[in-house]
Amino acid sequence: MDATGPNADLLFPSDAHSLSLAREIYGNLASLPILSAHTHVEAAVLERNEPFAGPADLLVTPDHYLLRVLHASGVDLSSLGRRERGGEREDRAHAGGRTGEPAESGGREIWRVLCRNWPVFRGTNSRLWLELELAGLFGVTDPLTEATADSTYDRIASALAEDDYRPRALYERFGIEVLATTDGALDALTSHGTLAADPHFEGRVIPTFRPDNVLDATRDDFASNVADLGRHHDLDTDGWQGYCEAIRMERERFIAHGAVASDHGPGLPDTIDLSEHEAERLFADVLGGSATEADRTKLTAHLLFKMAELSCDDGLVMQLHAGVLRDHDGAAHARFGSDIGADFPVGVSFTRGLRPLLERFGSDPRFTLVVYSVDETAFARELAPMASYYPALRLGAPWWYLDAPDAITRALSQMAEVAGFSRAAGFVDDARSFCSIPARHEVARRVTAAFLARLVAEHRLSLQEATDTGVDLSYLLPKSTFGL
Repeated sequence: MDATGPNADLLFPSDAHSLSLAREIYGNLASLPILSAHTHVEAAVLERNEPFAGPADLLVTPDHYLLRVLHASGVDLSSLGRRERGGEREDRAHAGGRTGEPAESGGREIWRVLCRNWPVFRGTNSRLWLELELAGLFGVTDPLTEATADSTYDRIASALAEDDYRPRALYERFGIEVLATTDGALDALTSHGTLAADPHFEGRVIPTFRPDNVLDATRDDFASNVADLGRHHDLDTDGWQGYCEAIRMERERFIAHGAVASDHGPGLPDTIDLSEHEAERLFADVLGGSATEADRTKLTAHLLFKMAELSCDDGLVMQLHAGVLRDHDGAAHARFGSDIGADFPVGVSFTRGLRPLLERFGSDPRFTLVVYSVDETAFARELAPMASYYPALRLGAPWWYLDAPDAITRALSQMAEVAGFSRAAGFVDDARSFCSIPARHEVARRVTAAFLARLVAEHRLSLQEATDTGVDLSYLLPKSTFGL
C-alpha cells in the first residue's frame, strides 16, 4: 500500500516507549512480500486482467462483511447489488470482484447507501480495512458521508479506468509473492493453466483443493456431485473403490496445477477411522438414499480422516475450518444465494473431533494440519494445547469474525502462552476482494508489531527476538507451513 491513512501510528500503543518499539518492529515487516496462501480470489481476475467494473461492484457488493452490517441496519440486499435468484444475473458478488463488465447502473446509488450508513461501521474491522484500501490504493482520505459519496465514487471510478489499476499491475504493486485461490473439486482450473504458461505474467497463482462438494455426505447434492466426479475421471464412482480412486486423481490434478494445500469446511471437525467394509456400506447407503442423517455425518467424518491419509502420501497441507452454520437466514438464501453475511459460529469440540485423526497422523512428519476457528475461546481451550503437543498441528490465523485488531491480539497471546509462536501457521488473509489483500496484511502486521512491542517493554522478549517473531508470523511461517 502507498499510504496507511491519516495516522502513521495506526493500531500502535499510545505510550511513548512501546510506540517507539512498535515502530521499529513494524519497520522490519512493512515491506515484506505478501504470501496470500488462503484466499477466495479467482485466478480469472488475473488471467483476464480487465479493468474492475466500478467502485460498488468491486468494494461493496462482494463483501459479505459489509453486507452483514448493512442488512442489520435495515438495508435490503437488493439495494446493494445482489440480484435475486432467477434474475438476469442472480449474484454479481464473487470472489475478487467481477472484471470486464460495465459498472451496474445502480453502482453510484449503492455507494451512496454505503456512505449514508457509514456510522454503523464505527469500531468494526470492515471500516478499518476499507479505509486502508481507500487511502492506500485510491488516495481517498475524506470521511465517507452522504456529502462525500459522489466525490469519492468519482475518484475511485477514475482510478479504476487507468491501466495501473488493472489486476496484474496491482499484483505487482501489492508486493504479492504467491496467491493461492480456492477451487472446488471438478473446477476446470483453466485460468491457472493460462497464467502459468503466460510469459508476460511473472506472478505465482496456485489453486487450493476445496472438495466439500464431493466429501460432505450431508449435502443434498452429494450423490450427483460424486457422479460428476466419476464422469470427469472416467471411473465408476457408484462404488467405494472407484470413488476413492477418483478423489486421489482429483488431488493429483490440482497438484499438477501447483496446489500445495487442500481446504475443508465441514460443519463439525469430527473424524473417524472406519473399516473398509463399514465405509463401503455407508457410502452405498448414502448414494442409494437409505442413509440416516447420522450415517451421513459418520461418512463425512471418515472422509476427513481419509484426506489426512492422502495428505501423507501426496504432501498437500490439510486446512480445516469448522464450526460455522451457513445460510442461517433461509428466506434470504432462497432470494440471494450464499455469501450474504448470514453464516454464524456454532460451538464444536476440536479436542474430541480431531482425536482419531491426530492419534494416527499428528506425529507423522509427512503431515501438516492447519486448523482455523471462529471461536476465540477454542484457541486457549483446545487448539493451542493440542498444538503444543502434536508436531503436525498448526494454529491457523484468527479467521472471519476474529480477524479484527483486538481479537488478533488475544489470539496471539493465547497461542504464544500455551504453545509458542512457532506453532502458528502465520497470517493468511482469507480475502474475497482482490483489493482487500494488502489492507488485511497491513492490519495484521501492525497488530503483531504492537503486541510484540508490549512483550519487549515488559522484558519478556528482546527487541531482536520480537522482530524475528514478527517476520516469522508475517512471512516465514506461512512460507514454511505451506511449502511456498
